[in-house]
Amino acid sequence: MNFSPTGNAAARLGIVLMLLGALLFTLNDTVGKWLVSTYSVGQLLLIRSGAAILVLAPFLWRGGLTPLFKVERPGMQALRVLLASGEVYAFYFAVIYLPLADAMTYWLAAPIYVAALSPFLLGEKVGWRRWTAIFLGFCGVLIALEPSSATLTPAAIISILGSLAFTFMLISSRILRGTPDVTLVFWQMIGAAVVGLATAPFGWVTPDLRDFLLLALLGVVAMGAHVCINRALKLADAATVVPFQYTQLFWAILFGWLVFSDVPRLNMMIGATIIVASGLFIFFREHQLKRGNADIVDP
Repeated sequence: MNFSPTGNAAARLGIVLMLLGALLFTLNDTVGKWLVSTYSVGQLLLIRSGAAILVLAPFLWRGGLTPLFKVERPGMQALRVLLASGEVYAFYFAVIYLPLADAMTYWLAAPIYVAALSPFLLGEKVGWRRWTAIFLGFCGVLIALEPSSATLTPAAIISILGSLAFTFMLISSRILRGTPDVTLVFWQMIGAAVVGLATAPFGWVTPDLRDFLLLALLGVVAMGAHVCINRALKLADAATVVPFQYTQLFWAILFGWLVFSDVPRLNMMIGATIIVASGLFIFFREHQLKRGNADIVDP
């Protein structure tokens, strides 16, 4: 008998799956940060992506190869792969030198950047309320970054560039919303694998069996997190479940403290709070407008 929850039961299950997906992503990032202290980012990406592709294989077999190669806007698809490969490389490079929560904070600002760029790249209208939230979000980034000669390290700069690459990847995903998720994820993993293959030989360290399994587990856990989040969005309204993605910051602070003895900086906590608040306001405002009442105007 198939169990297909509806109503409140579906919403509750969607929240649970979103929370689980956020936890899995943060566990993935925590293990990745621990591994890149020994292994190169390229090596991590190569093994991680290979494992993820193996997990995807049954879905690819069932759906056939045609959707993988007969895609809309091939140029945009290739650009998205480049952006995705760049942002994941930048993230794992950044966490070598930065606390996990710091790196996570920069990436959480991506929805704010998307909102700021959407009028110019997507032709969307942004009213004064969202522009105010965008401005406050940028202030939050500056507070968290605390720009100075001491804090503007290469890792911090790469974090900003990586979060911008993630931003443009999100925008390209909006443009390619008609492409099946499996196709997007497959080419994203292929791109990361190619980058890993090209860079892994520089500083290669042969892993023992335990570490090899952990490197492979990164891909499996990431795929599991994607499944949880995608399923959550199918079970419940986006406004119900998406805000729970921000629990990643809580887990990043907790795991950073427990595993790496990272004590959160006060300015990072203040900046992160502003970023999360701005991001949530932008999300709910966009959702309100898209819900579709014709009498709603965003002046």
